[in-house]
Amino acid sequence: MSLSANIFIKTALSALHYSGLGRVAAPFASGRGIIFMLHHVSPDAPKDFEPNRILKVTPDFLECVIDQVVQDGYDVIALDDVPERLASSNTQRPFACFTFDDGYRDNRDYAYPIFKKRNLPFTVYVPSEFPSGNADLWWLTLEDVIGNVADLTVEMYGEVSQFQTGTADEKYMAFEKVYWWLRSIPEARARAVVAKLADGAGIDPTAKASELVLSWDELKDFAADPLVTIGGHTVNHFALAKLSSEEAKREMANGIRRLEDVLGQPVHHFSYPYGSADAAGPREFELARELGMKTAVTTRKGLLHAEHVDELTALPRFSLNGDFQKRHYVKVMMSGVPFALWSAAQRLLSARNPQVVQP
Repeated sequence: MSLSANIFIKTALSALHYSGLGRVAAPFASGRGIIFMLHHVSPDAPKDFEPNRILKVTPDFLECVIDQVVQDGYDVIALDDVPERLASSNTQRPFACFTFDDGYRDNRDYAYPIFKKRNLPFTVYVPSEFPSGNADLWWLTLEDVIGNVADLTVEMYGEVSQFQTGTADEKYMAFEKVYWWLRSIPEARARAVVAKLADGAGIDPTAKASELVLSWDELKDFAADPLVTIGGHTVNHFALAKLSSEEAKREMANGIRRLEDVLGQPVHHFSYPYGSADAAGPREFELARELGMKTAVTTRKGLLHAEHVDELTALPRFSLNGDFQKRHYVKVMMSGVPFALWSAAQRLLSARNPQVVQP
């Protein structure tokens, strides 16, 4: 997300909070529940160039959010309980689930103690090749490459593109352009491009992956606590919509089966890698149903409403974003008002231009 977009969103969220509009409109926009999405939890201070810091929150902020959720009357529940809560016709307290993608070691080291102290459940989605020592964290590798070079040459869109990367601003601009180009091309090619860039910059991607990701032995110990639910996240963290139907099903099924075999527990929940509309859609949602998943989550933004009982393998989440680590941002988002405004804007754009694709 660009700096200007960040500033606009923060200004809008602050306006909703301090004007009181978020609180006034909340009864009309709030849902039955919310699924929070996280990746990393770390006390490390942000660096001058760290585009992936949006995936990282501090332990203090996570504690603040959990306490806010409980204070606001939400039940923190396990994903196993979500279908029943959505299907229930009884008026109940709203509920919240906390989910973490990818299986990072910091989930155990920094997040787990926070949940354990409060006796609250949470879920970690794990690509099965990650604890096997084969994690390809290409988005972090790209960050390392750009952070360590003064210029970058990449063949993109059929032509050679050159970027000056001497300053933090230049590095952010280069990362934004290269990252989204990589997201648009086939997975194997994207990863080969990043591997070549890393080799040219003298960076070993496997070293960071080994440092960041839980091993199988660590994951087994982690999963032994009943508070921890382990969910599927494919085998290799591929964008499933880029694959054939057979490949996508194999990625999902084999990842789930491997987790079950090693951990000795059933896997009933799934997270689509990247999770956006261009990475997972109706085909993948149906595959998750066929594979017996009780729930499956996207990265599409939103709260949970009663109608989601019929869309249990296409659930939205609310990202706890590292660039928005303030209590009032979270409180306004939990009201549901920003999501309602966004949906209304999308419907208006679609009505004016039928070619606009809904996210």
